[in-house]
Amino acid sequence: MYRQVRTLGHHCSGVAPTLIPKKPGDRVKTNRRDAVTLARLLRAGELTSVWVSDTVHEAVRDLIRAREAASQDLRRKRQQLLSFLLRHGRIFSGRQHWSRAHLRWLAQQQFDHPAQQIVFQDAVDAIDDAATRLRRLDEQVAAIVPNWSMAPVVEAYQAMRGVSFVVAVTFVAEIGDLRRFDNPRQLMAFLGLVPSERSTGERVRRAGLTLAGNKRARRVLIEGAWSYRYPARVSQPLQARLEGLPKVVRAIAWKGQIRLCPRYRRLTTAGKKLPWQWAGQTAGSHRMIPQPRPSCSGYNRRKCTAAQRRG
Repeated sequence: MYRQVRTLGHHCSGVAPTLIPKKPGDRVKTNRRDAVTLARLLRAGELTSVWVSDTVHEAVRDLIRAREAASQDLRRKRQQLLSFLLRHGRIFSGRQHWSRAHLRWLAQQQFDHPAQQIVFQDAVDAIDDAATRLRRLDEQVAAIVPNWSMAPVVEAYQAMRGVSFVVAVTFVAEIGDLRRFDNPRQLMAFLGLVPSERSTGERVRRAGLTLAGNKRARRVLIEGAWSYRYPARVSQPLQARLEGLPKVVRAIAWKGQIRLCPRYRRLTTAGKKLPWQWAGQTAGSHRMIPQPRPSCSGYNRRKCTAAQRRG
């Protein structure tokens, strides 16, 4: 509807329903009252417009979300099979599940009752189908992203440690252009990486993170922040991602490692009353995000915006 209205030459703004001010005691809802209320709020400047992506960006985002759904489906089916085996006392003694040794061990499993063997084989076949679907979607993503207008931004993001191709393309597809945020605080609030607060008078009460906003982008950032628990270094996969990137991007990525790795260790050893290493992960994740700067010389503005970050 937004694109249709804009095509007709009219001004249109998308508003987040959760950000529309509403009186707690107002229990009467009609189309006329809603229209009058929205008009008054718009005139007062109390409505928060949301960013609407173009058709190509939306198509890539749908593909990325389909890939995420396939990954979650594969993880769920694997867990169901492991739970079935555990219920029957079948425990793999190797180091890692779903390795070659684990797959050979699964092929050797036999059950006395035919019904249990049918359940086991059906679960194995479902896992194979889910893995095939995930590989097919990975290939489609790898083929489409290089022709996308945001491909330079995806490449620049991969210079950061812990940001693989999947993390970079997921973040770009969910967030879009970072220049739509006026400052880093707005971006952190959008990702839900800011603490909640209930203060009154001189009493200041802060609680855990709000965890509001885009959960997909927040999840990949926290997963990427795990890599900063190790000392700063350029591994072989990271070196391969750095090849072909401008020197300014590589310098910013290395500067991030020098700062974030010690900070991660300081936060995790501070005795936070939180789940294991949660404070360090979230603190590292919000500083992994590149922030736009006022000017970029000698480098494409879009690439520079994606590569540079505040501090």
